[in-house]
Amino acid sequence: MNNNEAVKAGKPNYWAIIRSALRGDEYDFTTISLGKAVALLAIPMMLELALESVFAVVDIFFVNKLGVHAVSVVGLTESVITLVYSVGIGLSAAATAMVARRVGEKNTEEAAHAGAQAILLGVISSIVIGIPGYIYAGDILRLMGAEPAAIEQGITYARIMYGFNIAIILLFLINGVFRGAGNASIAMKSLWLGNAFNIVLDPLLIFGIGFFPEFGVTGAAIATTTGRSIGVLYQLYHLWKASGTLKIKAHHFRPSANILKGLIGIASPATFQFIIASASWIFLATMVAEYGSAASAGYQTAIRMVVFFIMPAWGMSNAVATLVGQNLGAQLPDRAEKSVTMTIKYNVIFMACVTVLFLFFAHPLAGMFIPAAQTEQMQYAAQALQIISAGYIFYGIGMVVTQAFNGAGDTRTPTWIYFFGFWVFQIPFAWLLHKYTDIGVTGVFIAVPVAETLMALAVYLFFRMGRWKTVKV
Repeated sequence: MNNNEAVKAGKPNYWAIIRSALRGDEYDFTTISLGKAVALLAIPMMLELALESVFAVVDIFFVNKLGVHAVSVVGLTESVITLVYSVGIGLSAAATAMVARRVGEKNTEEAAHAGAQAILLGVISSIVIGIPGYIYAGDILRLMGAEPAAIEQGITYARIMYGFNIAIILLFLINGVFRGAGNASIAMKSLWLGNAFNIVLDPLLIFGIGFFPEFGVTGAAIATTTGRSIGVLYQLYHLWKASGTLKIKAHHFRPSANILKGLIGIASPATFQFIIASASWIFLATMVAEYGSAASAGYQTAIRMVVFFIMPAWGMSNAVATLVGQNLGAQLPDRAEKSVTMTIKYNVIFMACVTVLFLFFAHPLAGMFIPAAQTEQMQYAAQALQIISAGYIFYGIGMVVTQAFNGAGDTRTPTWIYFFGFWVFQIPFAWLLHKYTDIGVTGVFIAVPVAETLMALAVYLFFRMGRWKTVKV
């Protein structure tokens, strides 16, 4: 009996499940053991998003060697780029929900049609964002509070990142299509490939090693964009090759008003959901920037590290979106709910381990990215890591339940919770602590875990009400 047969038979060992997950073997996730279904989807999804976060960590590792102005402008640019991520993630959520629902219904033709229409929306969105982003890159950095020296050093970096955002949007979006179909392995491998190129190109283009010219901080943008673009080409190859459950052909790209309307109906609140969160991080970054480049650089370094460790948990949460969508399509709402509660337990354990790591090893972790001579930046980074990690367990709960709503196609409920949690509570709370107490920048850091904890409790309460089970996609 081979590994794939062993998994289906319900008698696999852990290595058989891992190998099968990494290979991308096909299963009916509405019928196999729920624990195995979670593992088979979560393993490649966790690795996928862990590797996505490596993009940011690799960049910040090398850029830190260029000084605080370079780190500040990269961090501020990335704060705005999170709005692009929001569009990509929102469209990805819609694609995952619709593709997963159609796969659960065993309607693979409509699943392929939905995936192709989502890609069309992604291309249009990237053009709308990219043109003004490229033109007004300098103005955006000024509005973010970047110092003149930082803007002069990093404006080309910002223009490349904004202008070529299509690589970001399509990478998220097409991976969402693959995840909805249950083929998380291709999504993971596209990130592996893109990240490998980024790791190699970063030092070559930043420092001008060998026959490569020295671009400085601009080299980080070129390397990252090139790596992501290669990942997208890999995705498109597999779509064209039509391997696995999803078989997208040219005729699927002909616009369909009904499918586009359905995708926009899911993607709009999902995009706004992440824009709300992203905008709050921009406001927080702007508050921190008032304390100078050292504070901004320390905070941005800490955020990159936070994202790096949170991404695997998001990967596990993405498995829930696929399972909820497919099981609702198969008319199995109780199984969909069980997949959520099971994944919450796994995520809480993971995030508890990360909490311990950040609380007790914040300084050594920050020291891996910040030169020892930059003690002020080091202190800000370590403090941010310790304070933000205090809410990690609740982050783990909140992200799983949020993805359950998104996978069901109910993107509105978590969007409203995010609106009140981030804009009505977190931003004013951070501003009050920042302006009207003597704790200064520490208050901005404190607002993060407090708000995230309250939002996790709220979204879990709405999940227990069960209305998400009745959403039509």
